[in-house]
Amino acid sequence: MKKKIIRACTVSMSVGFVKGMLPDLTKKYEVVLLSSPGPEMEDAKEKLGVRTIEVAMERHISLVKDLVALFKLIRIFKREKPDMVHSMTPKAGLLCMVAAWMTRVPVRIHTFTGLVWPTAKGLQRWILKMTDRITCSCATHIIPEGQGVLNDLKTGGITSKELKVLGYGNVRGIDMTRFSHRLEIIEKARQIRKNDVFTFLFVGRIVGDKGINELVEAFIRLHSEYNKVRLLLVGFFEENIDPILPVTKTQIENTPSIIAAGEQLGDDLIAHYAAADCFVFPSYREGFPNTVMEAGAMGLPCIVTDINGSREIITSNIDDDNSTVAIKANGIIVPSKNVEMLYEAMKFMITNKEKREAMAANARPMIEKRFEQGFVRKCLYDYYEEIL
Repeated sequence: MKKKIIRACTVSMSVGFVKGMLPDLTKKYEVVLLSSPGPEMEDAKEKLGVRTIEVAMERHISLVKDLVALFKLIRIFKREKPDMVHSMTPKAGLLCMVAAWMTRVPVRIHTFTGLVWPTAKGLQRWILKMTDRITCSCATHIIPEGQGVLNDLKTGGITSKELKVLGYGNVRGIDMTRFSHRLEIIEKARQIRKNDVFTFLFVGRIVGDKGINELVEAFIRLHSEYNKVRLLLVGFFEENIDPILPVTKTQIENTPSIIAAGEQLGDDLIAHYAAADCFVFPSYREGFPNTVMEAGAMGLPCIVTDINGSREIITSNIDDDNSTVAIKANGIIVPSKNVEMLYEAMKFMITNKEKREAMAANARPMIEKRFEQGFVRKCLYDYYEEIL
């Protein structure tokens, strides 16, 4: 008889993190997906034949709705009697680990894909740390997505339990065949690329904590010195949660060399990577940013901030004593929230063609070695085998 695993996340969008693993997992285990309602759940049920359970969960604190969700989860776990509950994302982690502990599920795993409290302040920081402590207290096994997250969990006093990073970190891995310069991608990229214009690319939510305010300010300054340069912003503007500054939005709207391309999916997204010369990701906090790995897989040198995840992807020192920025084998690392250093790094990419091309040549092999999708998945399969 197959052992039963419930994989849980807060919103259905996050089902994508586990969807590709389901065909292999279902060969050995009975897998049930649990999340808030959404089209991704229906898609997994119809196309992959995986049983799904929908429980509405709020991403943010909502005491009444959180308690309702917790009682539903307790009833579900009592009924299903899973051998393991594995949660991802903060709210699903808190509610599922508490419910699984209360119903005595034997194996309770939570994966921390990122931590919010290191950049929070005051009461909010205390609440966020307390919820992570509760999650860890109820879990039997804890997986930090990277070494940086592991260090924060330890030094922040969140847990003293054993923590294990699987492989080099990351929970999904990169499909190196899909993220490549295929003929159809090259053709799409031709429609996006502008000859003789250096293109910087950002992919992610257009919000404050992704460093968009600093990125736009640095680019405006750079553009005043170098005319043949542009910035592609791929992602959606989030108006209700951490919106960018009004002045930043005005600059984006009034600067022809800043192109807000909106959200791009599938090959259209990959074509934007292929059309760029350098990827810029000045985020304030991350777990393990997939976009930096995707950019690397497409052979792009990257400029990232010195935060968890990003610093683990842009690695291997080749520091240049004559440079004001930290040059690595496949990109540059700058301090978070620092417009001046971000400007210097972007300027370096434009003016140092030979070193930029060396970073680009290193980028794809480094991603393939450490984050190729098959390797990342095998690390999780082996871990399940070990603990079950």
